[in-house]
Amino acid sequence: MKFLDLTKVFIRSGSGGGGAVAFRREKYIEFGGPNGGDGGRGGDVVAEAVDGLNTLIDFRYQQHFFAKNGQGGMGKQRTGADGASIVLKVPAGTEILDEDEETVIADLANVGDRVVLAHGGNGGFGNLHFKTSTNQAPRRANPGQPGVERTIWLRLKLIADAGLLGLPNAGKSTFLAATSNARPKIADYPFTTLHPNLGVVGIDNAEYVVADIPGLIEGAHEGRGIGDRFLSHVERCAVLLHLVDGTSEDVAADYRTIIGELEAYGAGLSTKPRITALNKIDALDDEERAERIAALEEASGGRVWPMSGVTREGLTPVLRAVRSEIDARRAAERAAVLRENGDENEDTSWKP
Repeated sequence: MKFLDLTKVFIRSGSGGGGAVAFRREKYIEFGGPNGGDGGRGGDVVAEAVDGLNTLIDFRYQQHFFAKNGQGGMGKQRTGADGASIVLKVPAGTEILDEDEETVIADLANVGDRVVLAHGGNGGFGNLHFKTSTNQAPRRANPGQPGVERTIWLRLKLIADAGLLGLPNAGKSTFLAATSNARPKIADYPFTTLHPNLGVVGIDNAEYVVADIPGLIEGAHEGRGIGDRFLSHVERCAVLLHLVDGTSEDVAADYRTIIGELEAYGAGLSTKPRITALNKIDALDDEERAERIAALEEASGGRVWPMSGVTREGLTPVLRAVRSEIDARRAAERAAVLRENGDENEDTSWKP
């Protein structure tokens, strides 16, 4: 399946049906009076987040979505049928933007989230509505309201608990393949990964989702390399795992390059909890390991986790550290929800 995370869509809701001008015509009833029915309502255009999707590729082959128009009213006070609505099924984590690509209309972060993007037009009144004591045979009816046309953008931000960052060939795909059920392409040239990959990692009877995005290079926020378009996929992550290539000549410079790109990109990525790991330590001797760990600790100002995705050395402590950060973030989010609901004293301990 091909991956697509940004697409333009044209939508139009249904127009309302027109009201009817009709009169009762029956034998022996000379003055039957008006009985024109109302028009039906036009269909809506709705977007819904559904399970089982992780790409917007379906919208590459169909970009126009039109809801059905309402049926016109009929005699004998019959109201026209409403037009059928149309539902755009998108993956969870999809943002819906206005035509300017900046204004967020809705953020369908969870499965089941729905939003009406364009309301259908109301049906027109039939001539029965216009009957009065002084005008008992009105010959007027309202037309239905027209539908709404608009252009929108769909932007997918993958839902993951942890995100992998690093320069090209830092070993992110190897790490994902070694720790999860994902099988990303792995090769010894830059930008092997061309689109994000998701993997489910299991550690200590717990699971979390890890997102691997294409490698960043200096100037990515200005469009160099593949650019920063894939950084949006780690905006929702609870923690970022920054992998630094241990075989690099200057690990501190590599670290600062990625941090600089996060700060230039914005969206709060530079302030997210971050775990720094020195990868590919299997290619280093003890002296080189100590030297590069010390240089990276000085640059990052925190702990550095040595590991190797190839030999799996040091993977378990890194996975546990990532899980600890995820658990802390989830606990903080639950506490915030309880505070908003006024239930901060509620017992949140596990119960059977």
